[in-house]
Amino acid sequence: MKYMVLLYAAEGAWPPDEHRVALQQSIDICHELHAKKQYLHASPLQPPSAATCVRVRDGKRIVSDGPFIETKEHLAGYFLIEARDLDEAIAIAERIPGSHRGTAEIRPLVEVEGLPQVE
Repeated sequence: MKYMVLLYAAEGAWPPDEHRVALQQSIDICHELHAKKQYLHASPLQPPSAATCVRVRDGKRIVSDGPFIETKEHLAGYFLIEARDLDEAIAIAERIPGSHRGTAEIRPLVEVEGLPQVE
């Protein structure tokens, strides 16, 4: 089953030196998952100040800067993984450095037929 691990963190949760170490640890985890055929994709995200939100209301497009809602923690990155079950997904999420300073939210993906296949 495919799971999305969404990583949330408060801005400034990682001092630059520690962030570099955590990023390298995350890269290492990606390589380990890849060797087990569990890695599908992962990436950190730019900060909320780089976000653009799009809403359509009554047929009119509304574009705004920044996150849609104000929160202390923001979506900082994600891992898209393959795991046997939720327990295995939890075991992977707890290894990701982002879960140590923020929150890792795990959601199973919905398989939708008819979508283009990624090669």
